[in-house]
Amino acid sequence: MAETGTLPFICEGGLIANRSTFIMQPGQALQLENFEPDIEGGYKRILGFQRHVRQVVPYTASNSEEVLMVTTFANKVVAARGTKIWSAASTTLGTDSTSAIASGTAMTGSGTITVASTTGFSSSGTLQINDEQFTYTGVTSITFTGVTRAANSTTAADHTQSTDTSLTPVSESWTSRDTGRTSATKYSFERFNFDGNDKLIVVDGANDPTVFNTSLTATDVTESSVEGASLVAAYREHMFYAGMSSTPQEVVFSEPFNEDGFNSGQGAGSIKVDDTIVGLKVFRENLFIFCENRIFKLTGSSSSDFAVAPVTRDIGCINGKTIQEFAGDLIFLGPDGLRTVAGTAKIGDVELGTISANVQSIFDENINTASKFESVVIPNKTQYRLFFSKENSGENRTEGIICVLKNQASGQSGYEFSTTKGIKPSTTDTFVTTGDVLVLHGGFDGFVYRQEQGTTFDGDAINGRYRSPDMTMNDPGIRKHMQRVIVNFKPESIIDADLFIRYDYEAAASSRPAAYPLDSTNIAGIYGTSVYGTPTYGGPSQPLVRQPVEGSGFSVALRVNDGGTTAPYSLKGFQLEYQLGERR
Repeated sequence: MAETGTLPFICEGGLIANRSTFIMQPGQALQLENFEPDIEGGYKRILGFQRHVRQVVPYTASNSEEVLMVTTFANKVVAARGTKIWSAASTTLGTDSTSAIASGTAMTGSGTITVASTTGFSSSGTLQINDEQFTYTGVTSITFTGVTRAANSTTAADHTQSTDTSLTPVSESWTSRDTGRTSATKYSFERFNFDGNDKLIVVDGANDPTVFNTSLTATDVTESSVEGASLVAAYREHMFYAGMSSTPQEVVFSEPFNEDGFNSGQGAGSIKVDDTIVGLKVFRENLFIFCENRIFKLTGSSSSDFAVAPVTRDIGCINGKTIQEFAGDLIFLGPDGLRTVAGTAKIGDVELGTISANVQSIFDENINTASKFESVVIPNKTQYRLFFSKENSGENRTEGIICVLKNQASGQSGYEFSTTKGIKPSTTDTFVTTGDVLVLHGGFDGFVYRQEQGTTFDGDAINGRYRSPDMTMNDPGIRKHMQRVIVNFKPESIIDADLFIRYDYEAAASSRPAAYPLDSTNIAGIYGTSVYGTPTYGGPSQPLVRQPVEGSGFSVALRVNDGGTTAPYSLKGFQLEYQLGERR
């Protein structure tokens, strides 16, 4: 009888793009696209995105304009497109079946739509669900009243709870908030509260900074030294402005508690550095000033003791949109990949570290070709996402990087990486509220989207791909006749994915068995955590697929291709079972 062998391994280590497949560990990935390293272990197919506001943001001069800013403030979505700033609200249909709108019902001014919440909506206005618009004359906490269907020449349709509740936002029309702008291109913003009132300040690289109160009334900061600022940050109750084209190496700060006061006798002032400023970020009681080739930090509490010291004169930031607070550090894109600015409590200084060596080739491919860099943080997943958008490249070809800090089986924490393909943001924002993380991005098509929602990219499939290293079972000279692959995974519903076995580094003459469907309806669940036909409901089941396979080779690799329209699942690990054959 031929000698048999097994190779079990867990999915851990993430995407590795800087090492030969000959020396990679089995659990690492040679390809990991639209999967994310899961903080609970394994590689998880990512969630999708969907329109957060159903109506397109109105454009200024051309319908080819991209969304240049998106955030949330005062229970509204705030977006900029061209030189105008707009607001809208968004919520979802309620779960009660009475919330559904009956097919073809002709409301004549007395209809009602029940939703999860009307918070943030105007007292009257226009709604949109799918392609149908509605006017309404009043609101309660969970209803729109006085509803008229098929408004603005749209067609009444069936909006059933079963299809629309979790996927289709209810949105109101965009309301103009600030239109007195010209040549705006580089929007950024800061939420702040100096006097007990929440405010939002917006800069755009060309005009006066604009402050919005909670009624979204706009007031300009008419100080010539900060006109055209493209960067803004609130620090020690002062507002700091930078990115002025006429003074690219200068930071101007306001009087304390007054974003519109610039009297030096009252605590305002300015600071110059010896490099072009690209980003401002408050972190651990300091204001970090990121430049093209250097990084500085500002310390102190007022104009009397503000001081600037270099963090490094050797490394700068490629683009300020990549700077995020992440996992207790500041993360940013340097010329050699992702770096962190990590605080060292021992000496009260900072140290710089490179974290993306495993995927540096991906940065090399995109740093010089991307027209836009955008980033978000998903804190509940300890995840940082960076997107490389190219104006002339389609959405389905747009790449991104996912970076996850996770605890590994060894007990150590480490960064793991994967890639995205199909998410093309023109601008991004993450807003954390109690019990919820709102990840938004604006599109080149003028819409505002919410990430981490649904199972598609706004209707397009999320094509996920995993490819293991080529495994020789420690002896590349012996042929392995594969018998079975056991897949350990955690599904959330039916899975639409295929398993492929590839031999001998996928050489042209190697064996290529047909795909093996990963059928989640015929898996082995764990007793007490599964319901017949739906193996994951009710508990942390980690089912097994025991898949007989064919073929042989001196090396073996696994591929999983996901169809991209079902709920996410995590690949936890694999076990290869084989017979040993002849020696080469």
